[in-house]
Formats: sequence, C-alpha cells, structure tokens
Amino acid sequence: MKKIIYLAWMALCSFHAYGQTDTTFYKGADISWTTQLEAEGHRFYNQKGEERECTALMKELGLNAIRLRVWVDPEDGWSSKEDMLTLAKRAQANDMELMVDFHYSDVWADPAHQTIPRAWQNLSFEDLKKAVATHTRDVLLLLKNSGIKPRWVQVGNETSDGFLWEVGRASTNMPQYAALTTAGYDAVKDIFPETIVIVHLDNGFNNELYNYIFDGLKANGGKWDMIGMSLYPYWSIMYKHVKNADEAITRCMDNIRRVSRKYNCPVMIVETGMESAKPEEGKAQLARIIRQARMETEGKCRGVFYWEPECKPTPYVLGAFTADGHPTAIMEAFTEN
Repeated sequence: MKKIIYLAWMALCSFHAYGQTDTTFYKGADISWTTQLEAEGHRFYNQKGEERECTALMKELGLNAIRLRVWVDPEDGWSSKEDMLTLAKRAQANDMELMVDFHYSDVWADPAHQTIPRAWQNLSFEDLKKAVATHTRDVLLLLKNSGIKPRWVQVGNETSDGFLWEVGRASTNMPQYAALTTAGYDAVKDIFPETIVIVHLDNGFNNELYNYIFDGLKANGGKWDMIGMSLYPYWSIMYKHVKNADEAITRCMDNIRRVSRKYNCPVMIVETGMESAKPEEGKAQLARIIRQARMETEGKCRGVFYWEPECKPTPYVLGAFTADGHPTAIMEAFTEN
C-alpha cells in the first residue's frame, strides 16, 4: 500500500512539472495563413528587400518556433491537417520547434465560437471523446510518419469557456470539458509521450478566469502540462477590459507568476499581436512583453508567440508586415530581445 501511495504521489508531483527542465526561451509565430497568402500571389521579403519563404524569414528575424492551427474538415482546405503538414515540414527544414494548435472545429474556435465539427454533431458524449482522441492521433501520426515531432500541442484554442459547445462548455459542463481535454491529452501522449500539452485561454491578464478554469479542470481530472495565454493589449483596451497596454501587460506578468506557482507548471504566451498602424509603439510593447516574460516571471514563462505577423494590414489590424510583404519595426522586437 505504501508503494502504491508513493507512486501515486510521484505521478501527481511530476504531472505539472512536465517540461520544466527545458530552459530555452522560445520566440515564435503562428503563420498558418502563409499557404493561403502564397496561393493568392503574396510574397515575403527581408529587411534588405530580398524575397524569402515565410518560415525561413521568421528564422532570419530571430524566431525559433512556429505555431500552426489545424481544423477538422475546413470547407476550403486551409488549416486542414494536410495544409498544416506543408508548413510543419518547412519549420523542420529551418530547424524550428513546432506547436500544433487543435481547434476541434471546422472553423475558427475562440472564446465566442466553439462549434462542433459537422461530422461530430450528432455524437454522444462518449463518442465525442473518442472523436477527439481519434482526430488528435490521426493528425499527429501524419506528422510522425513524416519524421516531425511537435514540441507542444494545444488541446483546444482559447478554451476560456471550454470547447465543443454545448457538450464541453465549461460554465455548464465542467466535468465534460475536463474529460474532453483529457481525451485530447491522452491521445497526444499515445503518439508523442514527451510532447508538452497546453491548455490555452484568452485574456492572459485575467487571474480570476485562469483560477476558474484550471481549478475546474483539476477538480475533474483534467490534464495539462503547460498553460497557454493570449495577450492582446489592443483588443483588451477596445473591449474595456483594461485601461491601457501597461495595465494589460503588468497584470499578465503577475498572472503568469500566480498560476505557475499555484498549478506548478510552466506558462507560455502563445498568442499576442500589436496594432500594425503603429509599428514603433507595437515594437516597444512587444519588446517589453518579451523582456518581462523572460526576466520577471521567475523563469516560468517559456516563450512568446506572435499571431499571424505575416498578414497584410487589412483586414487584420494586428499583423507585423506591410501590405507588400516586408516586416515592420514590430518584428525587430524579436531580433533585439
């Protein structure tokens, strides 16, 4: 009995300590739109005006990791597992670490939208867990069979109220949200036992939100290795969650320290973005986020990822490139920090 108790205690202690031996600070970008932009004729250039493939350009700009989303059955094929694989191969060719972001939807998944894939809509809860596991394994096997091992996998995207609504909505079905998360977690470990599994929420400054979700997951057997955060000062100000960028960043850093201590796990800012129309201001904000995440979080924040920096400034207003494919001053924050 003592041995069983000891082994259980060791498993509990090691659960959230997973991945803490890696001291590398990662600077990354989600560039999932790249293939679609290329198909539309868009090209990318470095600071000297020399044309570059987007992934290689990110490496040239000082980044060491790439994040890619994957949808279940997108109508136009973009962000499908095959599309993701195309960019994953480029990341590997450029010796960059890979993060795979499972949306578990056919379209965008975020705090306002967590739509069950069309093919899963009539499944029971038990069958939905199986579908999550099967989809997760299928995508990761595609990578494994191509000789690619992701360093991180997100089980859900900005699951601040769960995912696969209404079945997995956290505010009404926390146990089911936890079970679906665990189904994804276990599927990741089936294929890549050493890959770090992330649970990702928005509003990284909101400590109350993080306590609510991760307390709920913990109480219901939910599993994770790392906490992922979104931090968008621009949107947070627009929606009046904070007064200014300083408040958003300061509170986010405090939240990183708090949740990493409470849940004994590392944290990563897996999405951020600055107003493209104000590149110098954006550079200063991003530089501050990188510096403070690296130096002022007790070593618990393991990196910062920019969301879709390569995008044109319209319609997306938080990119970090010009309309003709050149990096703006915002990207210098990665090179200089």
